[in-house]
Amino acid sequence: MKDNTIGKKSTFEMLMRFFTKYGIYLAFLLLVVVMSIASPVFLTASNFVNILRQVSVKGILAVGMTFVLLTGGIDLGVGSVLALTGVITTSLVTTDVQFPLIVALLVGIGVGILCEAFNGILIAKLRVPAFVVTLAMTTIAQGLALMYTRGRPVINLSESYKVIGGGSVGPFPISILIFIFVIIVSVFALDFTTYGRHIRAVGGNETAAKTSGINVSAVKFSAYIVMGVCSAIAGIILTSRVQTGNPSAGAGYELDAIAAAVIGGTSLSGGVGSVLGSVIGILLLGVMSNGLDLLNVSSYLQQVVKGLIIIAAVLLDLKRGRSY
Repeated sequence: MKDNTIGKKSTFEMLMRFFTKYGIYLAFLLLVVVMSIASPVFLTASNFVNILRQVSVKGILAVGMTFVLLTGGIDLGVGSVLALTGVITTSLVTTDVQFPLIVALLVGIGVGILCEAFNGILIAKLRVPAFVVTLAMTTIAQGLALMYTRGRPVINLSESYKVIGGGSVGPFPISILIFIFVIIVSVFALDFTTYGRHIRAVGGNETAAKTSGINVSAVKFSAYIVMGVCSAIAGIILTSRVQTGNPSAGAGYELDAIAAAVIGGTSLSGGVGSVLGSVIGILLLGVMSNGLDLLNVSSYLQQVVKGLIIIAAVLLDLKRGRSY
């Protein structure tokens, strides 16, 4: 009797570990199956391409957010940084200005890096709480975007710029290819380099990481630089796709990026998580939104469902024994 009890407990623990590790992937597959049954339009190649195109911007933000969260930080200003980089980049590629495309893109990425370098210095060097710094950056970047454009959208973009968000290479949209490239580079950096191990070490136990010789401040600072690059790339894709540089674009995107990372298993306390998990998290949110749209479900209800999914993800993380 005792042996049976031990055996049942061991089996249960194995199942719990399995679902803890792979639950998000199973949930994603289950959602795809349910939506495929509920809507005949869902399971089509064109709809899947549409989903990937829709999630590419927020997915790139979620990738960058994964780096920040793994260090134990958070970034609430990425939506505003996205808007600022977007309007500055588009202002250089209007039919009136026409800077070389590569110059405009580099300037946009540079702006994203500068914004997040500001965050990184205050957080990593001066040890100001990340919540406070990045919340302030939300207002700063938004104000700068409105000042730069005088509150008006940037229009009349060059055809070469529009190709980034609207063009394709064969059957593959360029925005999706950029998203995939960002995923590949980030997975390699986090999972196959010393830098990735340092990122996780800092978030897992900062004191132990410092004792082992890791430059904690530099690692934290670098995570925000990665976030800046991702924010700029996302801003470029978004403005190219909608063919307008809107100073109010990106509002609320930071919440979706954080939600995707948390749903994908990244801990808000740092040290645990993966880029692929965050990608599955944003795909899950994208599939859910797309499927509910096809079923004519209210967008207000979709927000409620999204919130419940986030709560469930946090509870699952608590179940693993970590505390937020």
